[in-house]
Amino acid sequence: MAEENSSLNIWPEIEKAEKENRRELVLQGSAVDKKIQDSGGLHARLYSLSLLNYLEIIQCPSLHEIHENIRHLSHLQSLILCRNKLTSVPKSIGDLKTIKVLDLSVNQLQALPEEICALSELNTLNVSCNGITALPDGLSKCVKLASINVSKNALSRLPEDLWCSKLELLSSIIASENAIEELSSEVHNLPALKVLDLSSNKLQELPYELADCPKLKETNFKGNKLKDKRLEKMVNGCQTKSVLDYLRAGGRGKGKGKQQDGEVGEKVDSGRNVSKKKSAAKQKGKKEAEEVDELNRMVVRVLHASEAPTAVTVKVSAGIKDVRPYIVCCIVKGMNLRQGNALKRFLVAQTKLHDDICAKRTTATIATHDLALLKAPLTYDVRSPDTLKIVPLGRKEIKAAELLKQLQQEADEQRKQKKRQNVSGLHKYLQLLDGKDLYPCLVDAEDHVISFPPITNSERTKIRKTTQELFLEVTSSTSLQICKDVMDALIIKMAELNKLAFEFKDDVGSDEEADVISDGPAESPTSSELTVLQVKAVDEEGNLKVVYPSKTDLMSDVSNLSVIR
Repeated sequence: MAEENSSLNIWPEIEKAEKENRRELVLQGSAVDKKIQDSGGLHARLYSLSLLNYLEIIQCPSLHEIHENIRHLSHLQSLILCRNKLTSVPKSIGDLKTIKVLDLSVNQLQALPEEICALSELNTLNVSCNGITALPDGLSKCVKLASINVSKNALSRLPEDLWCSKLELLSSIIASENAIEELSSEVHNLPALKVLDLSSNKLQELPYELADCPKLKETNFKGNKLKDKRLEKMVNGCQTKSVLDYLRAGGRGKGKGKQQDGEVGEKVDSGRNVSKKKSAAKQKGKKEAEEVDELNRMVVRVLHASEAPTAVTVKVSAGIKDVRPYIVCCIVKGMNLRQGNALKRFLVAQTKLHDDICAKRTTATIATHDLALLKAPLTYDVRSPDTLKIVPLGRKEIKAAELLKQLQQEADEQRKQKKRQNVSGLHKYLQLLDGKDLYPCLVDAEDHVISFPPITNSERTKIRKTTQELFLEVTSSTSLQICKDVMDALIIKMAELNKLAFEFKDDVGSDEEADVISDGPAESPTSSELTVLQVKAVDEEGNLKVVYPSKTDLMSDVSNLSVIR
């Protein structure tokens, strides 16, 4: 099919990517779908864009297959093919050795090729909302796999090697709404597992070994008819800790075994004649260790929205669903940005998160605002490129269409001056909006656009050294969980930076790179503790969509972080 349409007029999106040696390409919507329909598939020249590291083709119901020539895109790191009508995946996908993110969700797949197991760099696999009846054996070869979503398929079992100890980074397994009959007792082999969702399946029992997963914080087994009716009642109440405690106490497997061994050990120790001197020395050492631990401790206190008279709510418009549907927000108090280079460090940390966990803003985007400059309530909305106006950071008010045009011209000039293909700053993210008819934006009560993800936020709400309370926002077109993971990482980083500023108490100075002005004397903070105030996102009828942080958020593995709820 690809060879047949190679002689047809090249698509302008592909031609532009060729000429500019683009690393990213996004194709979506009805206009692209019409081209696929007319061409009998994707244009053959697409598969010659060997420099691509990000390819997104979504919302094209005429797309039924991907040609085996996909193998030529050997630098791909992210391949997003969701919301189409794919019926098969070529075996040549196994040749994409650099793939980290593979999203095949909301298609019509019934099987996956075994060659997927050859993707040794794969970090995220999403094949939800298909008709897949079995996953290929061999997923344990994907040793860097951290997240897998196979929900809403027709699976009756999960492959045995999914529970292999080689998958030491696997932290999230979402397999809800299938027909899975058994959860393997080998689940305890996954040392990093935090989230396990097997709701709405055909489970009758839960293995006692589940209690031995060292980092498991969130489980969902709702909608399964368990033989143990007391346990079924507990899982339907979503009490993860209670479920694990119940399994640990009542199990005949490893969970209870460990507990019994400890009890026996304690009885033996109690029967020994330990000297008072030795005991005192042990207590002294323990106390000293606790004191050191307390000195290093970072504290984050969560304040519920119901406890705050000034709580902020974000209304999510219906139109955002097909553009960039996911958003989480919160308010952070107690962040000290006055001390020395504190603000500069914070901005550098935000950039690093954008490059790392946000995959260069392709999976999520962070925006930070001075809460005092916000006019609540806020609305997460969509607007056309010609009606969306914003005052971008460091610029004058401009329409989105003109801003992107300016940025593209600047990017072209950068390439000419520096004689290179890569560009810096905002210019790196322009291609993420290619092909979109509407743009996402966060709007305040006075109809000012304060954020235009993934490009920029507004000068109106820019944070400065004098900022005392921050409004944080994370948006994504991929998933709500990614928003939460990024927000978790941001708050933990803020706690680390606040601890650093408090301990060293740098002199208040200027941050030239941050371009900020400090007005008024600096107040010495009495603590590095942060307070995180919940923010609710609701739909147009006022129904709750998400609240952050919830009970299952900020469940960090950082040993010296205390979260007080």
